[in-house]
Amino acid sequence: MNTLMLFLIGVPAIEIFVMIKIGQNIGALSTIGLIFLTAVIGIYFAKIEGLNTLRSGVYNVYQNKLPIFEIISGASIAFAAFLLIVPGFITDLIGFLLLIPFTRKIIIKFFISKNKENLKKNNDYIEGEIINKEKDKDEL
Repeated sequence: MNTLMLFLIGVPAIEIFVMIKIGQNIGALSTIGLIFLTAVIGIYFAKIEGLNTLRSGVYNVYQNKLPIFEIISGASIAFAAFLLIVPGFITDLIGFLLLIPFTRKIIIKFFISKNKENLKKNNDYIEGEIINKEKDKDEL
């Protein structure tokens, strides 16, 4: 709860600070134009990458493979499009990094490996086998 509240307050505060600093250097109208330009360009590239991911997923389905990476990649492209629509330069930077296939693969592999480590740490079970003694006596 506290991290969500910090995130909801911190990200817009940092975005406003960066916009003010950029606005001081290039002007207010140029900053607003740049925000709109990054949103339009980002959505265009998100559309292209989304279609490429969809094409790759269909190709994997035709080969009887599960398109798991394509599903995760599609979700990250949708998240990148959301970040590009949100006004701000830091969210645009993160959105563009998620749109580039090379960096998207690195980010996805990082989160998958991090989740695998968390799953390995949470092994609160012991593997075993149930033996029915009555059934074993009947077989003798």
